Amino acid sequence: MQDPNLEPPMNPLPPMVWLVFLAIAGVEAGLSLGEAGMIGGPGAIGWRLGFVRDYGFSGQIFDWMVANGQWPMAELRRVVTYPFVHLGFTHALFAMVLLLALGKLVAEGMGQLVFLAIFVVSGVGGAVIYGLLLDDPVWMVGAYPSVYGLIGGYSFVMWRQLAGTGTQQYRAFTLIAFLMGVQLIWGILFDTGTQWVAELVGFFVGFGLCFLLAPGEWAKILGQIRRQ
Repeated sequence: MQDPNLEPPMNPLPPMVWLVFLAIAGVEAGLSLGEAGMIGGPGAIGWRLGFVRDYGFSGQIFDWMVANGQWPMAELRRVVTYPFVHLGFTHALFAMVLLLALGKLVAEGMGQLVFLAIFVVSGVGGAVIYGLLLDDPVWMVGAYPSVYGLIGGYSFVMWRQLAGTGTQQYRAFTLIAFLMGVQLIWGILFDTGTQWVAELVGFFVGFGLCFLLAPGEWAKILGQIRRQ
């Protein structure tokens, strides 16, 4: 029996979740300290704006690449880098809290590589569909489309567990329904922009990826195809 005095103060997180968290936290710490005048001198005040322009996702730049069939790496990398830049400390804080909670559930339920794949691909998918569907000149930053992908992964884990117990599976989508409801109300009260489109796409990408990446799911799909 484990001595309660030796138990860690918080549940241990998978290393890959820590890695992504520290990448986001490190960028935000540098930008926030620069804005506070603690590092970087007077020029540090403009670091955040520079990071948004250098690493944020621009729908207009993406439209130009699609229209001209040119894909310079300096611009293409934005679909991967934008989740690591945020508009401010609070914007980053909520994303990091959700990342830790959902990342732990997804990584422990399906594996750390599946967690990383969902985080990255959901962010990429959210940005690409956002760029294709909308013509919004506002630069998109923040880990929220990737985090919504993790919500999709969490929903899949719950959906699979509920199927095994015979419980109604629609309950697995309670979290995303609640969040989108809050998003709708917030959007009515305030002008929150169109990034919710990328977030919703991120959720569906994350949920869909689980059918390919979750342990045992691909074999199950192949078995069903063969039986047909």
